[in-house]
Amino acid sequence: MCGGRARAAAPSVSLPLDRSSEPEDVRHLVVVLGDQLDADSTAFNGFDPARDLVLQMEVIEETSYIPQHRKRIAYFLASMRHFRDELIARGRRVHYVHIDEQDNTGRFETEIARAQRRFRPSRTIVVEPGDWRVAEKLRRLPQMPEIRSDSHFLCSREEFAAFAAQHHRPVLETFYRAMRRKTGLLMDIAGRPVGGAWNFDAENRKSFGRTSPSIPPRPACPPDAITTEVLRLVAARFADSPGKLDGFDLPVTRTQALAQLDAFVAERLPRFGDYQDAMRSGEAFLYHSVLSGPLNLHQLRPLEVVQAALQNTTVPLNALEGFTRQIIGWREFVRGIYWQRMPHYAEANTLDAELPMPKFYWTGETDMRCLAEAIGHTIDYAYAHHIERLMVLGLFAMLLGVRPYDVHRWHMSMFWDAVDWVSLPNTLGMSQHGDGGIVGTKPYAASGNYIHRMSDHCRHCRFDPKKSIGEDACPFTTLYWNFLDKHRKRFVANVRMKNQYANLARKDAGELRTIRRQAAGIAEAVT
Repeated sequence: MCGGRARAAAPSVSLPLDRSSEPEDVRHLVVVLGDQLDADSTAFNGFDPARDLVLQMEVIEETSYIPQHRKRIAYFLASMRHFRDELIARGRRVHYVHIDEQDNTGRFETEIARAQRRFRPSRTIVVEPGDWRVAEKLRRLPQMPEIRSDSHFLCSREEFAAFAAQHHRPVLETFYRAMRRKTGLLMDIAGRPVGGAWNFDAENRKSFGRTSPSIPPRPACPPDAITTEVLRLVAARFADSPGKLDGFDLPVTRTQALAQLDAFVAERLPRFGDYQDAMRSGEAFLYHSVLSGPLNLHQLRPLEVVQAALQNTTVPLNALEGFTRQIIGWREFVRGIYWQRMPHYAEANTLDAELPMPKFYWTGETDMRCLAEAIGHTIDYAYAHHIERLMVLGLFAMLLGVRPYDVHRWHMSMFWDAVDWVSLPNTLGMSQHGDGGIVGTKPYAASGNYIHRMSDHCRHCRFDPKKSIGEDACPFTTLYWNFLDKHRKRFVANVRMKNQYANLARKDAGELRTIRRQAAGIAEAVT
């Protein structure tokens, strides 16, 4: 069960909204977007409860600009409503716009403009949005708001721009080391990395054997009255949206998110390092933290998450370093790339991939066991852990030749933790190599043998990961060799792909022709 702890913020309680208590004139109108649920954010610097007013908005456009998993919609709405009550409990006035209000305009920019007309604030304040699309809408408001920097992140946009200016081609490892030095995390008193190395990635690649260690379950967060009301609303209004709504147990308050953090650090983090790249049938979460949602909605702060992990002195260094790298390295790095490269980044398609998303990505109806498992997790939980996202769901789409932005849109649709700034570089860049190497120096191309090595899926699948030709050939393996052949000119000189192209060179022309035909058949069958 989700519980609380002493350092948690004020508990979320259901309080009536007395609109009659709202001032007709306010000094500052403080806009809180749906992924900015931090009561200590810069938006509240200088907040005067007697003269200032918080504006929160549920609008239909944000639930429908792409198809969205019902659990994703419910998570955002329930989290926003609980945050509203937390603010009220802190003595802050809140003007809250519900999605089912009859006069709801359906777009947050029109709701902000309407609130500006009604309350006539001298200033409208908002923290810089995480989404380029949202930032553009704010810029077009008749009364331009004051945009404040987001203190949630450890590296500001300006700091990343300065880093990028110093490095012709910014890479994660260089950035990560700079962040370690800046924060002092996992550094000794002499300014050296703890353990004598910056990166223990080579120690994070164990797979499960036939007898695997037990996996502690995540704490459940049963819906309270507020969340139950949201679930009824979503079930009625978004019945045609993808995914399952039943079994909703996501952390919708800071208190619940802190409880999930505590459980992860104590129970799953010690084995996270060994098995962070592993997969196992029937297991959606394994040893992963599943904290990306609360982090991306700002219910948790990255520094406090890493500090909590470091307080457990029994955790092996490969787990601590691997987790720290994800939070202060990769997460901050992709945000920097996003804001440095947008809006043109979204259009990148270096590999000229033009196929649509396979239809079975929405249903899970495929004979490929690894894909059926990973897609099943997205349907049931609106979640898949990072290796399923990258090396199953993303890998197949890249090898097949799916449009990178379509992969991003599907990711945004199906995951409860997805927000644009983190999803786009991870899917279009890292997963699909659509940016030509801005995020990663080589494509994450692999055959079915990788999945066989890191999971038990192939033992239960009708396809043979070692075969690239024939009725029982693994589609991943067929598409892998076809991908290398198709993009030979682009990647043959890439030092990191030297072995892959040496292996491709051993295949004769006749075998490659057969692989091309079989790959074309796969593409025709699944799109």
